[in-house]
Amino acid sequence: MVMVSGAQPQRDIDDLPKNEANYTALTPLWFLDRAALVHPNRASVIHGPFRFTWADTNRRCRQLASALSRRSIGPGCTVAVIAPNVPAMYEAHFGVPMAGAVVNAVNIRLNASTIAFLLDHCDAQVVMVDQEFFSLAEESLKIIAEKRKSSFKPPLLVVIGDPICHPESLQEALQKGAIEYEKFLETGDPKFEWKPPSDEWQSIALGYTSGTTKSPKGVVLHHRGAYLMALSVAMVWNMNEGAIYLWTLPMFHCNGWCYTWSLAALGGTNICLRQVSTRAIYSAIAEQGVTHFCAAPVVLNNLLNAPASETYLPLPRPVHVMVAGAAPPPSLLADLSTRGFIVTHTYGLSETYGPSTICAWKPEWNNLPLDQRAGLHARQGVRYIALEGLEVVDPKTMAPVPADGTTLGEIVFRGNAVMKGYLKNPSANAEAFANGWYHSGDLGVKHPDGYIEVKDRSKDIIISGGENISSLEVEKTLYMHPAILETSVVARADERWGESPCAFVTLKESVDGSDEAAMAEDIMRFCRERMPGYWVPKSVVFGPLPKTATGKIRKEELRKQAKELGPVRKSRL
Repeated sequence: MVMVSGAQPQRDIDDLPKNEANYTALTPLWFLDRAALVHPNRASVIHGPFRFTWADTNRRCRQLASALSRRSIGPGCTVAVIAPNVPAMYEAHFGVPMAGAVVNAVNIRLNASTIAFLLDHCDAQVVMVDQEFFSLAEESLKIIAEKRKSSFKPPLLVVIGDPICHPESLQEALQKGAIEYEKFLETGDPKFEWKPPSDEWQSIALGYTSGTTKSPKGVVLHHRGAYLMALSVAMVWNMNEGAIYLWTLPMFHCNGWCYTWSLAALGGTNICLRQVSTRAIYSAIAEQGVTHFCAAPVVLNNLLNAPASETYLPLPRPVHVMVAGAAPPPSLLADLSTRGFIVTHTYGLSETYGPSTICAWKPEWNNLPLDQRAGLHARQGVRYIALEGLEVVDPKTMAPVPADGTTLGEIVFRGNAVMKGYLKNPSANAEAFANGWYHSGDLGVKHPDGYIEVKDRSKDIIISGGENISSLEVEKTLYMHPAILETSVVARADERWGESPCAFVTLKESVDGSDEAAMAEDIMRFCRERMPGYWVPKSVVFGPLPKTATGKIRKEELRKQAKELGPVRKSRL
């Protein structure tokens, strides 16, 4: 008999039970064992001059799990890792859950007070920290100690050394009592017999949202979802066995969109980049055989606008690029295609294991003009294979919006690719999971072919004179201007219209922007020729744009700047 929640028991054709021979909890940890068995001598992780094979990585992850277990770190424990894309960060995605614990990959761009909140909130029993960020971890722990007073129990502190860095920071960490990572591994058994979770609902990873206005929320993921998404993200991208993957995307961001586990399933090779630059990306493509990498639109924009001295063109082979984050403008997608990059556009959130929808490409689109192809490519598409439910709904009635490409609704998710919930936050969970769906807070439309398109975050919609303006739509047009490198549009108070679009713009290096008034007028004229009059930015602000560690533009910072500017005194319309 099969029980369905809220329904009568359903009868199966048999009453055969699960047993050890035909059922086991799903976990991506098995992928590592298989990679080491099938490809023991193939490169698993390359970092500068260092090269590990899958046999090496399997051994090192078992040692990490054993070393943690010998210090009573297991189920119910959290291990925080504060590090860039280095081998130890990759190994933690296997070694920590092999011990039964939960890996919390921490954003290295956060300040000490925010990291202190995360470490305290998740009660991290172990903190693994890259030598470059040891002082940041130390400051964070001091903040917790001052808060907790006598109840503070210091976590086990493990410092990850990297010969690429200056040795002083490593020596300082060791002098202050931290254990060096390689020494820590030596305390573990390379043949450690790890045990898979008895329940695939067991937590495997914890990651925190950005927390722009409130405290960050801890997104808890389970072994089942990680297993399914690790396979799904490879399948929807048509990644082949043995793929060579460049880590431009931080592993701390949604666990590297689950590619940390995918690369083991594929027996591929991880190329680590401690610091991401256009030169490093092009160099890795040319010299290390890179076939795939992921990036935010701003990273790809930098690739297109890099000086000739930093590029290796033409590309030695087609390179697959997965882009997510803010919706990429069609002009960016078109330019990348002409350079030899095969772009796959995805969309998702930390709460959905990273990207979970994809603009699945249809062969018949290849015959369309470039601008039409780019427009179709800019849509967020359809659900991943491992996601069971994706819809655009009226947030008040939960009824699906018409598939007309114009009716706005909220994008909602349902299925195995949705988080367990937010750690220690029942009120946020009740709101997020209302009416049996995960609510993204993103506004979008559904096109007649069933593909969705994000139009804006609900908080980013600009209401001008009672009319809704999508900031993303305005940005798409701005990116067509030949002088603009980067742009972001937010609402600014307007004495006549209530709100009006304010464009923050970074110009290309080759552009003379000394006369900002003339440039602003040229940009507004450009917009007036291509969009409805009320969409046209009423103000333009020049300068570098604030970004997150993953390259996303921090709109909350721009909203603050727009507020400080005060209202637009006299509208141009």
